[in-house]
Parts: sequence; structure tokens; C-alpha cells
Amino acid sequence: MAHFFLKFDAGHRRRATVIAAGGLTAICAFVSVSARQQRSTGSVDGAYETPVAQSNPAGATTQNAPAKTAAANSPLGPPTMPVEDIIQKFAAREAEFKIERDNFTYTQTFTIQTLDPANRPDGEYTMTSEIVFTPTGKRFERVTYAPPPTLERISLSQQDLDDLEHVQPFVLTTTELPKYNVKYVDHVQLDELTAYTFDVAPKTIEKNQRYFQGRVWVEDRDFDIVKTDGKAVPDIRKKNGEENVFPRFETFRENIEGHYWFPTYTRSNDILHFSSGDIPIRMVVKYENYKRFGVTVKIGAPSKTLPPDQDQKK
Repeated sequence: MAHFFLKFDAGHRRRATVIAAGGLTAICAFVSVSARQQRSTGSVDGAYETPVAQSNPAGATTQNAPAKTAAANSPLGPPTMPVEDIIQKFAAREAEFKIERDNFTYTQTFTIQTLDPANRPDGEYTMTSEIVFTPTGKRFERVTYAPPPTLERISLSQQDLDDLEHVQPFVLTTTELPKYNVKYVDHVQLDELTAYTFDVAPKTIEKNQRYFQGRVWVEDRDFDIVKTDGKAVPDIRKKNGEENVFPRFETFRENIEGHYWFPTYTRSNDILHFSSGDIPIRMVVKYENYKRFGVTVKIGAPSKTLPPDQDQKK
């Protein structure tokens, strides 16, 4: 009965990128219930829909000089250095964080709900797990809470699990940068931070690869990504009628140990469009209790934290 295959990943707002779970064995047991729906004619609408073959899906281009025109009306003014330099700086910062995150453990709680016409949950899947280390230093995922799912209209696919680990806590490193078009947008105030915003889209869509498409906010002092807003692409439609549609989401990061910004909260409140009809969904991913291996770590810089329950949608 399920209509689609969802897709998820982690985050919140602040310095440094996501901590990706090392083992998905317990979650993968749920993949076997991934549904296939016979599809009639029609296409899927989406704010960030990306065709499989498109060299510049968002019209995004990397600019090599300050984008004075784009920021002409911004009270914060244009960048003080070439945009290409900013892009290289935040990509290098992300690469540093990707290495650093492997030294941390955390607790992850993932919940996805379908909503009825009155916006009330009519199905749910939730799981809490701990990303921890063995005494020998091997990192793995331990599920601590996973009640029987009540989802009937949707089910999770392998792409959903991959997105949960890699796309929703989007990390744009120097290595990944050549895969994307990055376009400078503006210089804005974000809570107590000031940040540059960039539109990001994959240059091409390679078979069996997952990508992020949307917008990132880069803190303008240390060049850390502090927020992302977009979706995983591409949506998948097969000749046999399968439809694998993915929601738009926001990921927020928070400062950890006063140095990097880790994803701590991802949310989505979206309508998934299928050939057979629309399905409203609500998704939340929380990342808590960050700990450096063997050391307890607290989320720092609370004066700069934007509460996750405060609606910051544009």
C-alpha cells in the first residue's frame, strides 16, 4: 500500500557538518518493507526537482568575483573577498570537520509521520540509536528504541537510509565541491550570526548517486556552514511504476566545543506528490549528546543558538 520511498539525513544549525552513523544494520532490516506503487501517467512536482540529465539544474554557477549586484540591496553589503575564495574556504572547513566528526559519538532519534486531511498523524516510524565505539575503537550503531512502525501509505527505501546518513546532514568538502554548481545569493542576518547564502545544485546526476540541492548558509567569519535548506535528488521513477519521492528539509547546526558546528536538528513538513495523489508528511531527526570518544561534550555558544522549535522558514 505504500506510495513511495522516503529519504532522510541529520542536522541542526552550527559549526561543522554532520556526524554520519557508521552502521545501519538495524535500520536496514526495515528496508525489506520498501513499497512499490504502480504509477500512472504524470510527473512529480517539487520546488527542487532535478531531472536525471541536467548539467545546471538550478541555474547555479560558481562566481569568481564579489557578487555586488546580488547583494546590492543587502544591509550587510557584498562580500569583502572574491566569492570563489569564500567557497574554497568553507569547503576546506567542511573537509576538516568531516575528519573531526569521526572522533564523536551521539544519540540519533529519527521520526517520520504521514498526515491525514486534518493534519493529524495517521502513521509513524520512529527509531532511536546511539553511535558509539567498542573498547577497541570501532564505531557502530546501537538501536535503543524501535517500536513497530504504523506507516501504511509509505515505506522506507535504501535511498532514504543513505540520505539520512549523508544528504540531510549535507557536508560540502573540497573533494565534493567539483560535483556541484555553487551560486552566491546574499549576505544576511541569521539569528545572532551574519552569513553568506549560496544556492547549491549538482552539475550532473550520476547513476545510483545521491545529491543535495538547495541553499546553504555560511557564517562569514570562520566560514562554517550553519544551516541548509533543500532536498535530496534525484526523485526516482522507474518504468515498472515505482515512485521514490523525497521531501524538502531544513538542517540546523550548533557549535560543539567552541570549534566546529555539528548538525543537531533536521525537520521537514512537506507534501509528497505522486501520480496517484499527494501524501503530507512530517519528519524530525534529532542529534544529541555529542561526545568526543571517551569525553563528554556539551553544545557551546548558547547565545548564538537558534531554538529548533522557532519557525525560521523563509
